[in-house]
Amino acid sequence: QVQLVESGGGLVQAGGSLRLSCAASRRTFSSYSTAWFRQAPGKEREFVAAISRSGGSTDYADSVKGRFTISRDDAKNTMSLQMNGLKPEDSAVYYCAAVQTTSYNRIRYREYEYNYWGQGTQVTVSS
Repeated sequence: QVQLVESGGGLVQAGGSLRLSCAASRRTFSSYSTAWFRQAPGKEREFVAAISRSGGSTDYADSVKGRFTISRDDAKNTMSLQMNGLKPEDSAVYYCAAVQTTSYNRIRYREYEYNYWGQGTQVTVSS
């Protein structure tokens, strides 16, 4: 079992930046593949970004490519999402997700592929 806690959300103006963090409760976080998803009001939860267990592979939703950067620090059991050039349509509750895996470089894109989730952190971008 691993518990995930997100932080760093808030209110920001369009064009601004935020850095989300996800802290894991287990020292074996390095054996997990992780990702960020988001859910806006009235919409389904959607994939934002993912990073492999090794950290060597990353991928992003087309809507955030070039603006968001996912990273991980296994020594600190944390994962981060740097969000630059924020737009009002980025407003959502952001969730971190994790799954323990033996694959070092596989990227997972779908909710059902992750079995650990944080409680979410609200990001609101004003126009």
